[in-house]
Amino acid sequence: MAIVDHGTVSKAAQVLYVSQPSLNQAISTLENRVGTVLFDRSGGRCELTTAGCRFEIAARRILADVEQAKSAVTEVRELRAGGVDVAVNADFRIDPLVPMIARFRERHPSLWVRIIDVTTPTGVHAALRVGEAEIGVAELSDGPQRFNEIPIDTQELVLAADPEILGAQAGPLPRARVRSLPLVIDHGDRTTKRLLADMIDIDARNVVVDCAHPPAIWALVNRGVGATVLPREVATQQLPGARVLALDPPLHRRWGLVTRPSALSPAAAAFVASAVDRAQRQAER
Repeated sequence: MAIVDHGTVSKAAQVLYVSQPSLNQAISTLENRVGTVLFDRSGGRCELTTAGCRFEIAARRILADVEQAKSAVTEVRELRAGGVDVAVNADFRIDPLVPMIARFRERHPSLWVRIIDVTTPTGVHAALRVGEAEIGVAELSDGPQRFNEIPIDTQELVLAADPEILGAQAGPLPRARVRSLPLVIDHGDRTTKRLLADMIDIDARNVVVDCAHPPAIWALVNRGVGATVLPREVATQQLPGARVLALDPPLHRRWGLVTRPSALSPAAAAFVASAVDRAQRQAER
């Protein structure tokens, strides 16, 4: 293209900062690869042959595609395009995911977020492992992990139930007393069973509904079927008619962002930075 645009091999060599013999050799190599002559260099001329004219069309298209690809990569690198896939299960789907995404979008309005909804906490790690998501929102553990964990905050869990179920019960409610209340929880989830171990009666006799679907749990609690344990923010938003009681001792769980050990994409790195910054600002208040 430089030869076509500048008319001669010598001028093209100057523009490309290569020697003229090197450029001649490059043209010869190209012609050998495509199996035909691209330039008519007889009589001191350097003009495209018929095949060369056809090749020029494709070559300019290739160069344009390369420039477009460079531009696309630059937009992603400079956070002007792209997005991030975030895996989350029901425990964190509303709080803290919603405010985190809102904060991220305020800082980076050109970037998108795709939420990968998984059914269990282990599903978050599975989504990361297979590459379906780049970031997970999950409860943090104290044991060895195969993923990077970025602590963000703690989440308070409370008891929520229809006022008739609680009667005169007042908070903070001793956890042992919860064993006498009918519970609607996901008893099949190991994380839930561990968290609520001291609130579940022998043989789980107080678990009246074992349900893995959060909206169904909320609907059952709203209908007075039983009580449940969930994040305070979720209880406030999803169970407006229920009484919400703190537990004694208080029940908290550490949560954060989980990522693969490999380097994050620019958008994912920005999401992490936004979440950390939001948590720090809240801590300073």
